[in-house]
Amino acid sequence: MQTSGVSKDTLLVTKLVTENAVMVFGQRGFCMCHVVRHLLLGLGVNPTISVVDEGDMAELRRMFGEEMVELPVVYIGGKLFGGMERLIVMTYSMNTKITGLSS
Repeated sequence: MQTSGVSKDTLLVTKLVTENAVMVFGQRGFCMCHVVRHLLLGLGVNPTISVVDEGDMAELRRMFGEEMVELPVVYIGGKLFGGMERLIVMTYSMNTKITGLSS
């Protein structure tokens, strides 16, 4: 179904990303989505998780183009934050600052 040249799926994804402080898209049965969720929970963030299938992946890639990273992908404040690697780096950086273990 098209609305003014924009698909219903595009509108739904855009709504999810903009209306949730932290939004995570992951693939069904892929354990990294679970890891991302727990990393965010450890930072005191309760993310909204959306499981996508292959058809949804095509829509996400079409919408976000070059910005799209591999799943799981995290959006914060309606903007692309990144994938698993960026979240791990950020989490490590925050933990070393908190504990004073920076090298």
